[in-house]
Amino acid sequence: MSSEAVHEVAFFKRHARDDAAQTAPGLEALLGFPVKVRARLLATLAAVAKAPPKRFAGGGQWEAMHDKMTGYFEARITSQTANGKWHYRLFCLLDYAAAGKTSPLLTVIDGVTKPYRTTLPNTRYDKVRKLGDEYLQRNPRSLATADDVRAAVKED
Repeated sequence: MSSEAVHEVAFFKRHARDDAAQTAPGLEALLGFPVKVRARLLATLAAVAKAPPKRFAGGGQWEAMHDKMTGYFEARITSQTANGKWHYRLFCLLDYAAAGKTSPLLTVIDGVTKPYRTTLPNTRYDKVRKLGDEYLQRNPRSLATADDVRAAVKED
């Protein structure tokens, strides 16, 4: 699949062998964010997927990560809350080898919230990479379905 193609936005869903509850960490993180942040992040993901990702110019809302996180991307928003400014991040992988898919995937692996101008501990990045490795170890990929998304939104 070409990196020039429009991508499909997907959410990683943990496999039953790795997580009996089959959680979708990125989707769950997104649904934990304030409604306006969710809307902005979903709009960013849609715009990046359509651009496609390597051509997206979004003023810091979509960034390639570096060092130990090379290969990952983050969709990110900063928002003012009653408790000060916060960063909201979704960690993503671009997937050109997903079996059974006709377009490349922009897969949301996990998400996190942190206070403005703070750094995440390395252990948090380790967790994201572990989830990313889990995602990549199976093909066909373990992805949230439309029914999973609807059910998660209802619970919210």
